[in-house]
Amino acid sequence: MSHRDLPLRTAIVGFGVAGSIFHAPLVAADPAYRLEVIVTGDAERAAQARSRYPKARIVADFETLLATVDAGEITLDLVILATPPEGHRRQAEAIIARKLALVVDKPFAACLEDAKAITQAAQEAGTPLSVFHNRRWDGDFLTLSRLIANDALGRVRSFESRFTWWMPEGFGNWRDTTPVDQAGGLLFDLGSHLIDQALQLFGPVDSVHAELDRHSDSAGADEDAFVTLLHRSGVRSRLWMNGLAAQAGPRFHVLGSQAAFVKYGLDGQEAALARGASPLDDTYGIDDVQPILGAGNDLHQIEPARGDYPAYYSQLAKSLTEDAPLPVTAVEALDVLAIIETVHRHFAVRATSTPNSSATTTRKGQ
Repeated sequence: MSHRDLPLRTAIVGFGVAGSIFHAPLVAADPAYRLEVIVTGDAERAAQARSRYPKARIVADFETLLATVDAGEITLDLVILATPPEGHRRQAEAIIARKLALVVDKPFAACLEDAKAITQAAQEAGTPLSVFHNRRWDGDFLTLSRLIANDALGRVRSFESRFTWWMPEGFGNWRDTTPVDQAGGLLFDLGSHLIDQALQLFGPVDSVHAELDRHSDSAGADEDAFVTLLHRSGVRSRLWMNGLAAQAGPRFHVLGSQAAFVKYGLDGQEAALARGASPLDDTYGIDDVQPILGAGNDLHQIEPARGDYPAYYSQLAKSLTEDAPLPVTAVEALDVLAIIETVHRHFAVRATSTPNSSATTTRKGQ
């Protein structure tokens, strides 16, 4: 892999939630990058992009971006795909063919076949490829990772992880009606993070069980997902994703042979970035909700680690300019997508919105 010079000239394709809230603020705040291009065909988003990033060139569509690169009008080092996953393979292969480094937002692709094709193309071209599993840098996850590394819980027996909230009106975007074959549903969307976190903590999985439900009348994929993983290490992970939860459970509930770890509330970095906070702010990443550690009545609050999404792009810059590893590899993302595809292959989405809905009996994944 040839090294690139700083600053890394960067294009972000897509300026919805992923592009505008996550990628653009992180890239713009890091001096290792120069945000050259933002691609969006939406007039309102284009106006927002011009206002926030006046030095960036706004391009209407992906094909125009490619044409300007091919014509030598724009020189890039890195392209970030913050687009719906159905188009990731086509877009990624076009970027890789031009020998540009690539970040793909999660989910990696709409199916495992597409993700493998992207990975193979990057390997053959010698092009750096990473997937944006930024939740590895949630403050509460960093706290838990530290405790496990220090053996503060003893031998972990069960790991419960939740992304649950009350949003009966839905996301208000493409996620509400996108079918499974286009990577729709919470399992693809949030499961990419929760499964990745479980694999990072406890390693490979031997068996998978899942329950997938949809409660709305509109077409779409799962709105309420539960996945349990039995890791080869012996740990059982139980993962919940539910946008229709009238009361949220703990974000983490982890039981070990010596102590338990409990944390309520979601990491605050997404909300801060959505409010317009800068990753450079003094209070960025600081969580006001302290997690609990202990056993029985011997429970005490502990200081949480600071959330650090900027660390993803800091590590990526080192990997593109030095001999440092990528922050997230494509192979790691393939492992996550393989589990998601196993769930969708063996466990049907159960519709519960009408009295005549029929439930499908689930069976153990292979």
